[in-house]
Amino acid sequence: MGRIFAIASMFLLVACQPLSEMQNNNIVTAVGFASISDQRGTTEDEKKIRAMRASKLDAYRELTEQIYGLRLSARADMTDQQLGTEFTDGAVDGVIRGAQVVRSYVVGDNYVTEMSLDLDMMDRLKDNAEVHSIPQNSVTMF
Repeated sequence: MGRIFAIASMFLLVACQPLSEMQNNNIVTAVGFASISDQRGTTEDEKKIRAMRASKLDAYRELTEQIYGLRLSARADMTDQQLGTEFTDGAVDGVIRGAQVVRSYVVGDNYVTEMSLDLDMMDRLKDNAEVHSIPQNSVTMF
């Protein structure tokens, strides 16, 4: 009788375990890409480092776009009732705190960076720092 009880107890304990890991809905993921050969640099290693940095920035841009959205501006010119040139511009703006690089690797001529961001962590971190605007005429060194 004790043996049957022990086996039944084990089945109950196993049945309580989740079959797959629960997904956290507060985690946002993003992937950034950058071409290695298109980077400036005198050596292949320098180009690879620049591509690594560019792919990380691209992943940050993707996170920002997912969280804050994408601002689009569009314009179409018309002359003599004929459609001329069309312009579309997109921009993202926001502050990302607490993002983590999950993986960085090379695929062909591209450097790939995978990032994740816990929105709860970002919410906690935003109370600990001031947000300063970035000057429009700043120079980005990549």
